[in-house]
Amino acid sequence: MTQSLATPALSARAASASADLSAFSTRNGLAYGLLGLPLAFVALPLYVILPNHYAREFGVPLATLGALLLGARLFDALIDPLLGRLSDRLFARSAPSVLLLGAVAALLLALGFGLLFFPPASVQRSAGALTTWLVVMLMLTYAAYSALSISHQSWGAMLGGNEAQRSRIVAWREGLGLVGVVLASITPVVLGLPATTALFCIALVIGWLAWSRAVRPVPRAATGSAPQLAPALWLPFESRVFRRLLAVFMLNGIASAVPATLVLFFIQDRLQAPQSSEPLFLGSYFISAALAIPLWLALVKRLGLARSWLASMGLAIVVFAWASQLGAGQTLAFAMVCALSGVALGADLAVPGALLAGVIQANGQAGQAEGAYFGWWNFATKLNLALAAGLALPLLGRFGYAPGVRDAGALNALVVAYCVLPCLLKLAAAAGAYFLLIKPDERLSS
Repeated sequence: MTQSLATPALSARAASASADLSAFSTRNGLAYGLLGLPLAFVALPLYVILPNHYAREFGVPLATLGALLLGARLFDALIDPLLGRLSDRLFARSAPSVLLLGAVAALLLALGFGLLFFPPASVQRSAGALTTWLVVMLMLTYAAYSALSISHQSWGAMLGGNEAQRSRIVAWREGLGLVGVVLASITPVVLGLPATTALFCIALVIGWLAWSRAVRPVPRAATGSAPQLAPALWLPFESRVFRRLLAVFMLNGIASAVPATLVLFFIQDRLQAPQSSEPLFLGSYFISAALAIPLWLALVKRLGLARSWLASMGLAIVVFAWASQLGAGQTLAFAMVCALSGVALGADLAVPGALLAGVIQANGQAGQAEGAYFGWWNFATKLNLALAAGLALPLLGRFGYAPGVRDAGALNALVVAYCVLPCLLKLAAAAGAYFLLIKPDERLSS
């Protein structure tokens, strides 16, 4: 890992922001991070519940569903860099411009989410109309979600600071996001999808209002530097450190996206657990992640960001290897698997974004290019989710698995996809973290 990932030299603007936010108080954290709650709340239904919902409620075949999700998510991924550039242009203009974009995106996000889970009866009667509706509503919802989340992430990165402060800023956003995920894992089962939708819309309004009162970042142009146009779309890829970090992030991300896509199928058919147990599994996963974030922040102070991330990858590999040995009825053991993999997730949430903020600072582009970086960062996240749905679901169908099918061959295919494949991808990510991020830093410091 180079200096840009370890102890980056702050720009003048970043140093000033760091001084102003040296404590980054609880009030600052809540005001900025609260929008992370509805953004994470909506992500779980979209990426985990939606495939299962359309397969079981509307009878959409897995192969068709996988292809549609792949196409919609690829569209979502491809527009993220463009939305990132738009975000940079608005940040260069003023913070209120960014907040206005966020308000429009939030409105479209709420509208798209409701229409996605509640298609009109006339649409449900036709398979062709239903699949068309699914694709159109996904594209609307994804685009609104991306515009809002990229602007929000960029806002936090522009606040700057050292490793500890950057990880603290990210931890507020992701920690409150985990609260949203826990709520999203419980409310569909306990209250139903209509109440879930209403709760999401309320949280979205409150989150935006809090964001509008958050401490505001200072663009580069406002600190005395010459004003610049929004950075070129490909600017982040001029940084070798960014390319290395992105590669590790993608490997690790797809390792997490595959089981996230398949977890409900695993619970319902491999474990044969009742639907009422699903909140226990999902809740233990996300609650453990939230509780683990302070532990990872403490470890970051001792080991640094990259080494802490590597440790979490090792934990995830051990946990998913254990999960591959579980069978029908072993619900308590799987709850432990969920809790321990949630601990590993805590590092995935708090560390990579802080590493990226350090790269932006070290490259001298703090306050002017966060949108460009986070546009590509979100592109990678969405590409991982697209590949997870577009590859895992059709392959499972090819090997004989379908929801409710429980013969040995089909369930073995499910275990390989849910447990073994993520372990292999995590191993590749861990190797990348060591050889691309940590080893170069050891050479520089020796």
